[in-house]
Amino acid sequence: MRATLFSTPKTLTDSCQLHEITQNPSSSITYLLRNCNCLFVLGESMLRRNVRLRREYLYRKSLEGKERLLYEKKRKIKQALEEGKPIPTELRNEDAALRQEIDLEDERTAIPRSTIDDEYANANERDPKILLTTSHDPSAPLKQFVKELKFVFPNSQRMNRGGQVISEIIETCRAHDFTDVILVYEHRGVPDKIVISHLPFGPTAYFQILNVVTRHDNKDKKEMGTVSEAYPHLILNNFSTKIGERTANILKHLFPVPKPDSKRIITFANQADYISFRHHVYRQSGGPKSIDLKEVGPRFELRLYQIKLGTVDQEEAHTEWVLRSFINTSKKQKVLGE
Repeated sequence: MRATLFSTPKTLTDSCQLHEITQNPSSSITYLLRNCNCLFVLGESMLRRNVRLRREYLYRKSLEGKERLLYEKKRKIKQALEEGKPIPTELRNEDAALRQEIDLEDERTAIPRSTIDDEYANANERDPKILLTTSHDPSAPLKQFVKELKFVFPNSQRMNRGGQVISEIIETCRAHDFTDVILVYEHRGVPDKIVISHLPFGPTAYFQILNVVTRHDNKDKKEMGTVSEAYPHLILNNFSTKIGERTANILKHLFPVPKPDSKRIITFANQADYISFRHHVYRQSGGPKSIDLKEVGPRFELRLYQIKLGTVDQEEAHTEWVLRSFINTSKKQKVLGE
């Protein structure tokens, strides 16, 4: 974020300051130092706020191990009572206190919440706000692809990367209440990687992009439907494993809740760990059972290869999962679903 020191005067005080700078050059140094000090204090306060919020998040994360240990103790006592067996010896001293806690629990509090899910705990309180950008010096095909992605994700804004570094982009997005940042990269003019980073603390998912077909590349323009700006319904198919559920959670929170009568559908279908993206609109032509479905594009495939617990600018962030394709059994494993 750049600040303009010599802007149009809005008040009498500003006019007097500019007049003093014009008449007395030595006072301009004082004026510049005063503005620089204000910018420094503002940046320092934002940094302190981010450090405090991150520290609170890490503290909640450190409590997860203790809560999991307490949950295991309660589970053993419940199991012993249901099966009519004696309480385990190591838990007899804590039996009374643990039974009292068990009596006060309900369905929501019986199972401890993971800090991984806590990243999206407040996601439903407001619609997502997404920033779309590219690598430095993008080619024309990459620019076209990102333009079409802007219509895919509601409430998204596209930004020309220019010379900005990732850390500046993330800090600016945090300050303006963006929920996600999507970075698209290319290799020799072909989009090959997309990074989805959730704010303010992560996670960050890294995908390989394959078989990109944009609306611009489709020759039959008449057969394609027009792009609707309504919030779409989502179809998430075959995300049955733990990593699959995690991936589906990252993808679905990029879209706001649609209205029931929305005629727009976006599909993420997993097959052999390759996620097919399709974008359709439909209309009822001859009755409730007669539906015309049109693909509006773009279309592509995604392959997840890494998930990190921090944001994309945090190189030291813990790696939650990474694809290890060099292992002999990697071809047999189904990471996202059956």
